[in-house]
Amino acid sequence: MNDLVTVDVTDGVADVRLNRPDKYNALSPEMFKAIVETGERLSEAREVRAVVLSGNGRGFCAGLDMGSMQRLAGANPGAGALLERDERPENNAQRPAFVWKRMPVPTISAVHGVAYGGGLQIALGTDIRIAAPDAKLSVMEIKWGLIPDMSISQTLRDLVPLDVAKELTFTGRVLSGSEAMDLGLVTRVEDDPHAAAMNLGREIAGKSPDAIRAAKRLLESSWHADERDGLELEASLQKTLIGSPNQKEAVKANFGKRAPRFTD
Repeated sequence: MNDLVTVDVTDGVADVRLNRPDKYNALSPEMFKAIVETGERLSEAREVRAVVLSGNGRGFCAGLDMGSMQRLAGANPGAGALLERDERPENNAQRPAFVWKRMPVPTISAVHGVAYGGGLQIALGTDIRIAAPDAKLSVMEIKWGLIPDMSISQTLRDLVPLDVAKELTFTGRVLSGSEAMDLGLVTRVEDDPHAAAMNLGREIAGKSPDAIRAAKRLLESSWHADERDGLELEASLQKTLIGSPNQKEAVKANFGKRAPRFTD
């Protein structure tokens, strides 16, 4: 792993930390690359059952660093490696947020300090967001004459009504963690969001990994699908689980009143 992003996997939970604390984990081109590489590697790690994403230092992520903003002032906004794409739907700028949404296991972000612009969009890419009450969050791109373009069109729509999304995007106003929870932008607030996220990650990791992965796939794939596709996916995923080793182990553990021993 790159030193800009650290990873520690314990008992199935990957503790992933953005690690540029002197810059509030601001997003340089190198940070973009490190985040994507980390997410893609964890996506292939069968031993990982849940991911907690946080930032070292005084904040989660302050968005694009000022050097990048200064370079943009004199650049063609339609150019640059960050806008390039491959066969996947997202481009290079969108991937640091979208990689968490597309990860096969649940992802939880722990937000403290600031989550501005691209930093907020990375948090929005996770399945669950736990924030400190006094954290500061903002869709801040309008401050720089830009629109949010790190996959917010695919994440914010599932959290807030359209009028709220527009107001946040048009104004760039800063929300506290508590205000963000009231709007639905974050899942809940905790005084120690990282500890709460790790506890939740461990709880998820204690469930059948097959069922957890299937549940995430079902919800991600069916949420905007038509009813036939959603119902058929429900049935097909359930068919793969019934009678599988981990499903049998869940039943045996419950009846035996013991902790389950699942395999990855």
